[in-house]
Amino acid sequence: MIEDKARELGRLIGQSTEYKAVKRANDALGEDTAAVELLKQMEQLRMNAQQMIQRGERPTEEMEKELDTLLGKVQGQPVYQRLVAAQENFDKTMGKVNDWIVEGIEKGAQSSIITLG
Repeated sequence: MIEDKARELGRLIGQSTEYKAVKRANDALGEDTAAVELLKQMEQLRMNAQQMIQRGERPTEEMEKELDTLLGKVQGQPVYQRLVAAQENFDKTMGKVNDWIVEGIEKGAQSSIITLG
């Protein structure tokens, strides 16, 4: 029963306007070659810095400046801004869903009546 309800909840979330907005924004970002290239550069730089840290080295100041520059460029992309806004809205919705689940758990724990439907 719980599994069925969870799957139904997942289906409903997948049909929500908030989820659809995140999916559209993510798809649009993936189609924007300039934004994708900036994100790839950032990821490569991040991986290089992580490898340096694992070797006990400190990333260079130049690397940090380059990362800041790339981050500024990415954040300036309208397609990225739309994704961030859509993700924030979806996260708020999921926060409410979590609150409703907790509320239901608390009510269920207080109830002595067992329901199967």
